[in-house]
Amino acid sequence: MVISRCRTVCKMHSVTGKLIFESRLVTKYSKLKLYRTVIRPIVTYASETWVLKETVIQKLLVFERKILRRIFRPTKETQIWRVKTNEELDKLIRHKNIINYIKAQRLSWFGHVQMMPDTRTVKKIFNWKPLTKRSQGRPKYGWEDNIKQDICQLKIQNWITCVRD
Repeated sequence: MVISRCRTVCKMHSVTGKLIFESRLVTKYSKLKLYRTVIRPIVTYASETWVLKETVIQKLLVFERKILRRIFRPTKETQIWRVKTNEELDKLIRHKNIINYIKAQRLSWFGHVQMMPDTRTVKKIFNWKPLTKRSQGRPKYGWEDNIKQDICQLKIQNWITCVRD
């Protein structure tokens, strides 16, 4: 689903955005703002509920870098043109990439779910535990595991009290 949405946006971008993102008449700031306000929300629609696997993360980062390379264009160093590296692009956007955006959206949604009363359907589904036995093998990596990993990475202590505030 994520991949098909990226392909759709790429096609839309290639038809309409190529001229905008490659134009020298539009400033880099305006192009970046257009990307963040129009394209990124389309690609990350309903990303609050995604389980981010490594393949999805890589495809989203590749998609974002492709657009950023068009926005920031190659640089000329000693009569030779070169494309900006991933590290340079990351510095230019101040480490606010698409994955960090999705993680922030997920943590925000997690906070909303935690604050909901227990009578809400979303909260009931979140707290529901199946009555059947699990299949053999390692359990699948789920959304809640992803959220707990994000909380650990951000080094948030007492996240339950943080959510209530």
